[in-house]
Amino acid sequence: MDSVKDSVFSVVKKSIVPPCSVYTQKLNMLNKIRHLVFDMDGTIYKGKTIFPYTLKAFDMFDSCGVSYTYLTNNSSLSAKDYVEKINTLGLRGDAENLYTSSLATLAYIRKHHPEFHTVYLLGTESLKVEFREAGYSVVSDDTEPDFVVVAFATDMTYASLCKSAWWIKQGKPYFATHPDKICPTDLPTVLIDCGAIYDCIASATGRMPDKVFGKPDPSMIEGIMEQHGLKPHEMAMVGDRLYTDIEMARRAGVMGVLVLSGEATRDDLNKSGLNPELVVENIMELAEKIKEAGDNSTPP
Repeated sequence: MDSVKDSVFSVVKKSIVPPCSVYTQKLNMLNKIRHLVFDMDGTIYKGKTIFPYTLKAFDMFDSCGVSYTYLTNNSSLSAKDYVEKINTLGLRGDAENLYTSSLATLAYIRKHHPEFHTVYLLGTESLKVEFREAGYSVVSDDTEPDFVVVAFATDMTYASLCKSAWWIKQGKPYFATHPDKICPTDLPTVLIDCGAIYDCIASATGRMPDKVFGKPDPSMIEGIMEQHGLKPHEMAMVGDRLYTDIEMARRAGVMGVLVLSGEATRDDLNKSGLNPELVVENIMELAEKIKEAGDNSTPP
C-alpha cells in the first residue's frame, strides 16, 4: 500500500520519514489549499484539444469548494480571446479568473513607464489589439517607438523580426512577455515560442530583454494572492513545465504541483534539481487527491 501511495505523490528527494507519513503530510497540505492556479496548455488542454478528464476534474474542484485562476505564458492571444477559447472548450471562466503574461507586461509598463505611449510589437494581431485597447499606439516599421515588446509572434515576418532587432540595437527599452522557448502542441510541428525568438534577437544585437514577464516571475502569483486575500500555504501552482510553472511556485513560496500531461517527464524532473511538493499524472488525479484530503480531514 505504501508503495502505491508513494507512486501517487512522487517525492524527488529521499526522506527519512516513513512513506505513509509522507503521504499523510501531502494530504494535510492539500486540505489547506483554497485556490489553484492552472497553467493552461499542456495542463488542461493541448493545442486545440481539451483532455478527456478536464471537465470532470473542474467539476470536482468546484464540489470541493476550491477556486481557481487560469494562468498562461502564451501571449499569442489576448485575455479576451482566451476567455472565449476556454468557454468554447466547455470550461467556466471570465476575465476575473484569467491572467496572462501580456497582462503582466502591460501592468508593469503602466506602473513603471507612464511616459511610454508607442510600441513596436513583435506579436500577433490579437495581442496588438490588446495593447491598443490598453491605450498604446502600435507603430509600423517606419515610426520610431518608445519601447519594444517581443511576444509569441506566430505570424511574424522576417522583415518584422529584423525591424524589432533594429530598434533594440538602437537602445530602445525592450521587454519580452515570457521565457518559453517552445509551445506545446498536438500538431506534428515545433512551435517556436517567445524565448527562442528573443534568443535569436540577442544573438544578432547582443541584447537580452530588459525584463522578461510571465512564469517563472513570481509577481503573477503574488498578484493573484493579493486579489483573493490568500496566504502562500493556501495556494498551489499546477503546471507541466519545470522551468516556468514549478520554478515560479518555488519563487513565490506556494505549493508546486507538476502534472505529467504536457512537456515535463519524470526523467526531466529527476535531472532538474527542482522539488515540487506533488507530482501527478494529470489534473484528474489532483482532483481526486484534493477530495480525498477533504474526506479524511479532522473536523475542528
